[in-house]
Amino acid sequence: MSPGTNLRSAKNIAKVLTEALPYIQKFTNKTVVVKYGGNAMVDNDLKQSFARDIVLMKLVGINPIVIHGGGPQIGAVLKKLSIQSEFVNGLRVTDSQTMDVVEMVLGGLVNKEIVNLLNQNQGRAVGVTGKDGGLIKARKLRIRKKLPKLTDEIVDIGHVGEVVNINTEILEVMKNSDFIPVIAPIGTDDSGASYNINADSVAGEIAKVMGAEKLILLTNVEGVKDKKGNVLTGLNPTQVSRLITNRTLKGGMLPKVKCAVEAVKGGVTGAHIIDGRVEHAVLLEIFTDKGVGTLITKTKRKIRPQ
Repeated sequence: MSPGTNLRSAKNIAKVLTEALPYIQKFTNKTVVVKYGGNAMVDNDLKQSFARDIVLMKLVGINPIVIHGGGPQIGAVLKKLSIQSEFVNGLRVTDSQTMDVVEMVLGGLVNKEIVNLLNQNQGRAVGVTGKDGGLIKARKLRIRKKLPKLTDEIVDIGHVGEVVNINTEILEVMKNSDFIPVIAPIGTDDSGASYNINADSVAGEIAKVMGAEKLILLTNVEGVKDKKGNVLTGLNPTQVSRLITNRTLKGGMLPKVKCAVEAVKGGVTGAHIIDGRVEHAVLLEIFTDKGVGTLITKTKRKIRPQ
């Protein structure tokens, strides 16, 4: 490599760092909750870039909290064990046998893989489930199943829960240390029964109670889109409501957007739904004006440049 090329490369690095400086100053000592899932959990290059993003955030004084899913991994292990999965309204019916597998996969296999990934990139990650330190108090989730020509039926889908309360004590301890918490979305009720909880919901609730500056949901799409397929880079709750009413928002994106809206209504400054298939997506969203997805805030926003 020629001296000229080295100089250009060094100048590019300096330019990037200079552009990022105002954002680093703005978000120092702030909490950023990241829901990790999708392609970013399976593609090796994306896994490495995600880990470096999180470790860098901690090094510059931001406090990241990682919450992860693991649906495909759970499905793969259940298949190996010849345990059939049934779904109601997109949620896995979870009996006691299935819940054992969920705890094993989320709290063991997936959680520790993420912890190891962060530690290999010079981070200091600590893996917990919502059962540790009474972090996540949950209750059984009961859903309505639409039946043809009949009224809705309330369905018990087993050990699937929703968040009742987050005990922030363990998170505050790690926030004021060098450690990065990595949380598996498993909670318990007052009787000690375990529940599998939607990771987006857990991330949103933790963002609210921790007074997070940002909630970031990694997905396998570019962001929230209009009916023409264009990414809507800036939205507020009123605009989201219109998109739901006119059925622009539906399917798998709907619960993510509702989670993001609830977070900003609960005090989170901004909720981001971003494309996890892009390398360093988290850093691009936090440290640049353009970003790589949709930003939802409480106030009216202009569309960000693409």
